[in-house]
Amino acid sequence: MKKIIFTVVMALFLVQSPTAHAQMIVADPANLASGILNSANEIIQTSSTVSNVVKNFKEVEKVYKQGKEYYDKLKAVTNLVKDARKVQQTVLLVGDVSEMYVQNFNKMLNDPNFTPQELVAIGNGYTSLLNESTELLKELKQIVSATNLSLNDKERMDVVDRVYNEVKNYHSLVRYYTNKNISVSYLRAKKKNDGKRVLELYGTSNQKYW
Repeated sequence: MKKIIFTVVMALFLVQSPTAHAQMIVADPANLASGILNSANEIIQTSSTVSNVVKNFKEVEKVYKQGKEYYDKLKAVTNLVKDARKVQQTVLLVGDVSEMYVQNFNKMLNDPNFTPQELVAIGNGYTSLLNESTELLKELKQIVSATNLSLNDKERMDVVDRVYNEVKNYHSLVRYYTNKNISVSYLRAKKKNDGKRVLELYGTSNQKYW
């Protein structure tokens, strides 16, 4: 049984996490995790309700910047046991998916190698992948905050492990999706002897997500 560990795991969504010194600011993983989840949901809703791709993205970017504070603060929470950290990392992966979407799609909007129709399709692709990741995060939140006894501790931890691995896969898929789209732009630019512009726009693979 992992009663103590699961109490800490649930704290990510339910209670405040104590700091080492009373004078330090108290981190609230519950609020931070919910902030990331709400931000991701708003990005998805905005992406599906605004038709103009540029206006759409500006709204998405605004939502992301508002939620980034939660993302950065949750990154700084360190006083967690191993299993609770896996929950934290799952939440951060969803925040990272949002970040990859916003940072890279913003550059794609200024990339002449994509047509407006292609940009709409790319934006919809990012939204779909973020939506799938967010749904998994909702499932995780329900599991770790459930008050009923329908699942024992091992079953709950199995769900945490499964959701973490699935979100990690979506994170990798978003990275791959970004890489493939930028590769398309680069190949088109090379045909026009303009590959340098693409590299300057997105940076090298070591500098950026792709």
